[in-house]
Amino acid sequence: MLYSAGMGAGILLRAVQEPVFMQQHPPYPSQASPDILALVYTFYQWGFTAWAFYGLFAMIIGYFLFVKKRKVLVSATIADVVSHRPTKTGIDILTVITTVFGLVAAIGLGTTQINGGINFIFSAQNGLLTTLFLATIISSLAFYSAWNGVNKGIKVISKINILITIALLTFTFVNSDMGAVLFNFYKATLQYIKDFIPMSLAFGDYDPGIAFLTDWTYYYWAFWIAWAPFTGIFIARISKGRSLRQLLLGVLIVPSLGTFFWFSVFGTSAFQLMEVWGSYQGEFSGVFSSLFIFFANYPMATILNLTTIVLLIGFLVTSVDSAVYVLSMFSDNGKKNPNKSHRLLWSVFIFLTTVALLLLGNAKPEINVLIAAQKLLIITSLPFAFFMVIMTVIFLKQLLKQKKLP
Repeated sequence: MLYSAGMGAGILLRAVQEPVFMQQHPPYPSQASPDILALVYTFYQWGFTAWAFYGLFAMIIGYFLFVKKRKVLVSATIADVVSHRPTKTGIDILTVITTVFGLVAAIGLGTTQINGGINFIFSAQNGLLTTLFLATIISSLAFYSAWNGVNKGIKVISKINILITIALLTFTFVNSDMGAVLFNFYKATLQYIKDFIPMSLAFGDYDPGIAFLTDWTYYYWAFWIAWAPFTGIFIARISKGRSLRQLLLGVLIVPSLGTFFWFSVFGTSAFQLMEVWGSYQGEFSGVFSSLFIFFANYPMATILNLTTIVLLIGFLVTSVDSAVYVLSMFSDNGKKNPNKSHRLLWSVFIFLTTVALLLLGNAKPEINVLIAAQKLLIITSLPFAFFMVIMTVIFLKQLLKQKKLP
């Protein structure tokens, strides 16, 4: 459920395209080989930092939800310090807006990639209608899942997603140079840990420049922050009974290492394919087609690509259903099990907003609406980033106060 809610379709979207881009456009000069540097920077954008946003939010919300017995509202984390009702309402509204923007951008990107995969497999030229149809299917399945709740809906689909993901990863790993993959995974992970702090600060030689940071790192940070409320609350909701230590270690380490291995398998295999080709002509530059082109070089390519499409749909469904469930908690006065009417209303709203975004992109082809949504996401996430600092300080004070009690 962690993967399905927190990243899912993103690791498919970027599995090949991002490591190859980083190899072809190194973010900064390094003594490491281009292959290792590419993996290190990909790890940096998908690793500990991303899961730290989720883990921090999950830990704080979980504490106030299960220990302090508060409602499932972000404003509940500051209720002991801020009593001004309009301020708390504004925080909850900001949380909803940020969540919706992040979710709609993800659905827009995901459905576009699925459409690109279908076009690639069947040599078709499907356009807007197919993308809208996919958005309808995903939204309908997400509503059905959210309607059935965590155990009967979200959990079941999440397990299916992970089983298919492991099968896809295992097949690719076995049919690749396993020794090279393991070596790059080990080498890049050590380098990532070593360079983590200067990379995070973009300090000195580790500064890729403002343009690169805006296109990549800042967007990722905004995306993780935008998804932190609903993903963090969802993680807290499914982590009842865990200690704070267990929650943090489980959220930070296990998903991060799994992500590192994922990118090591697909990134290393893509690098080796490029070597076999002798020259690289941008085959993996397309965000929506790179993984399908990659699988075209493997046995049972059509089955692999069809499996990828099924998995993309499954991951988008579990991202949307968990978000709908959490948004329903917000609107239903912070209830842990929100009324089903709220789940219906949020499902319809998310669907209509996604359709509007796709239609706008089709009506204004000269404007990349998805890119514009990404930039807007950075803007809406900025005030929330400052709020997370305040929320964390209040939480730490609560823990210190509780520690001092007899």
